[in-house]
This record gives sequence, structure tokens and C-alpha cells, in this order.
Amino acid sequence: MPSVASTEKKSAGKNSKRKAPEFITYQNASRAEEAALYYGFSPITIPTVTKDDLSRVREMIEAESKPRQLPEGEECFLSICPEEKVALIRTYEEKELYREPQPVMLFFAGHFSTNPSRKNASKEKRYGLEILGTTKSIAEAILIKTTIEILKEEGFENLYIDINSIGDKESVMRFSKELTAYYRKNINLLPAHCRQTMKRETFDLLECPNEKCKPLQDAAPKSLGSLSEISRKHFTEVLEFLEQMNIPYRINNALVGNRHFCTHTIFEIRSLDQAEDAEGTPLAVGIRYNNLAKKIGWRRDLPALGVTIAYRKNEKNGNDPKKIKIKKPQIYFIQLGFEAKLKSLRIIEILRQAKIPMLQALSKDKLAAQLSGAEHMKIPYTILIGQKEAMEDSVIVRNMASRSQETVKIASLPEYLKKIKLA
Repeated sequence: MPSVASTEKKSAGKNSKRKAPEFITYQNASRAEEAALYYGFSPITIPTVTKDDLSRVREMIEAESKPRQLPEGEECFLSICPEEKVALIRTYEEKELYREPQPVMLFFAGHFSTNPSRKNASKEKRYGLEILGTTKSIAEAILIKTTIEILKEEGFENLYIDINSIGDKESVMRFSKELTAYYRKNINLLPAHCRQTMKRETFDLLECPNEKCKPLQDAAPKSLGSLSEISRKHFTEVLEFLEQMNIPYRINNALVGNRHFCTHTIFEIRSLDQAEDAEGTPLAVGIRYNNLAKKIGWRRDLPALGVTIAYRKNEKNGNDPKKIKIKKPQIYFIQLGFEAKLKSLRIIEILRQAKIPMLQALSKDKLAAQLSGAEHMKIPYTILIGQKEAMEDSVIVRNMASRSQETVKIASLPEYLKKIKLA
């Protein structure tokens, strides 16, 4: 995990405008961590899972979540553990992160304290990305894009996404009812051990590896068919972001997560190079868990989503940590309208590849809120893309002091920014 060596000086007065730092130096940062920082994630110390966290999970879920099995029968180190999400929600509350501008985007490296030590731990890499405080589909886009770029930085290629949605609380209840009725109707076709699985959790039957179960799985109700209109719109937007970013994906109807705490989007990121077949162990697993906070005792829901990235070290991704220095951002990226938002992450990646630092608030929709952020941080330039610019593959580069501005093609943006000495 990177440690901050030098940061901005704090403002003298309570109401003083906060200046962007001249630079922030991170000690012992990997390429993966550098990518996460660029996309707006803040490093934190990995939370400790307490006995109270575990107790809350036990109260919420009667049976333990089924762990994913790795080849050679090794213990799985890539799984969605509800107690880890509970620990993150508790950290959000204890550190009063709800007082910060929302959403809060967090990044951490390593294993949660509940995971037992393993002889192969030194050969594993594990990262977590979490976004708390927004229901918007752009959050999935940021999470997936950042994860993809982290994996690319670590040497992985031919990446694609398995993705599905189980929707909001009402959608999950409707799908669960349909799926249970379907399997009860066909219970005589289930092997004996699968009948026991059904008693524990019907959702698990969709991931059963038994060949006798496959015909039933193929004909089973699909969660997408139970989505509410709001849930369907949300998932459609997520897929539009993937298409705009040219990220290959496929709908995987077997990805339904755990109905006790998963909502909406569930995804896995895989590489065709990781196994002889395309069904090898995923490199990353992500979920939304909008309803979890209320289920563990909060008075209100906390919309949240996160991804766990885990893989074995090898000669490709065994890069040594280094000290990185992030320059003071001179640019604030502003987008207006859904079409502009769709192109935003592609533009941000172009700037990242050109090593041009910038700030953004992609979860904000209104111009005033985004301009306020730029002015609050005293950022001298803005890059703006609206619906017209999105259609023309261009942006507007504006000098905040002189109010002068120029329209620039996206493909020429890095060159133009270097010309005006912003890179």
C-alpha cells in the first residue's frame, strides 16, 4: 500500500479555499496503485474485520457464502465476503466519510485480517476498489475501467467481462420467487446433493458444475427478465459505457451473487490467456451492495459497489513498488449530458496515457456543481464536453482566468495541452 510522503499544506482559515497541492509523493506504489490514484481513488489502510462485523453477517445470512474453488484444490483468495463489505461500511461511518463530497472512492491493497495466513501469500496480489455514496451507473463504469487498466498495467491481456444484473430489492424478490418455483417444479430432475443445495440457497443451483444440472440451468428463469424498469435502465447504461470504452463483455445469466446482500450489477473480469479454456479463475469480481447498510442496522441505505482484484504474481506482473510523484492538476474535467458522460472515461484514459494530471467529478451532472469544484480547488483550466462536442468528438478547453476557450478534437487533445504547456 502506498504511503503519502508529502501533501499540500492545510489552509490557514476555516473558510479558505483549498488549493490543489504542488505535488503528492507516494512511497512504495505499484503501477496498479498509480492507475487507481489517477482515476480518483484514495488509498486507505485495509479495514480490520471485527467480531461485531462477523456477528452482523451471521445474523443476516444463515448459511455461509459458498467459496470459489481454485484449481488444484487451493483455498480461494478471490471471493465476495460480506464481512469485508460490512467492515468497509463501518469504516465509512467511523471516519465520517459521509461528510466528504460524495461518492467516496477508496483503494486498498492486501488481505483482510480474517483471511488466514497461507504459504503462498507472498505469491499473491490482491487489491480492492470501493465506491460509496452513489447509485449512478457511471460508478460501475469507473470501477470497471479502473480495474481493466490496473490489470493491463500488471501485464494481463485479452481481457473481457462476464456481467449480469439482479436489480433492486423488488427485482431480486421477484426473481428468487420465480427461480424457486421453477426448481421445485423440476426437483425430480435434480441430483440428490443439489436438492440439499436448494434447501440452503436456490441461487447456488445456477453455478452448480454438475453436468446433469446444466439443462435445467439453461432453461431456468433469467434475472434480467425480472428487472424493474429502473433496474433495467441502470443496467442498460452500464452496458452502454462498456460499449463506448470498447470493453468486450458477455451476459452471464449464472452470475447472480448472494441475494442477501448483492443488488444490481455483478461482474467478473477474465483473461483468455489465463487458462486453456475461457472459464478459468476470474482476475476480478465486482458487485453492487446498495441494501447492505440497512440490513446491518443503519437507518438508511448506503449505495455502494466494489471490486476485488486477485491473481498470482509472475514475471509479467512482479514489478517492484516505486516512489511516484503526482503533479498539481492544472485541468478539471467537466461533462454535461449522458452522451458526454459516455465518452468521458475514454478521454480520461487518453490524458492518463499522456501523463497529464487532472481532476474530475463524473458522478455530478450539473454544470454549477462541477464548476464549483474547479473554482474551489483553484484549477486554472477546464476541459468541457457536452452533447454537441460528444457528437463531434471534440472538447472545449477553457482558461478559467481569462474565460477564453478553444474547441479541440479529442484525438489532438494531448498535443494541444502540451502546446499550451499543460503537459
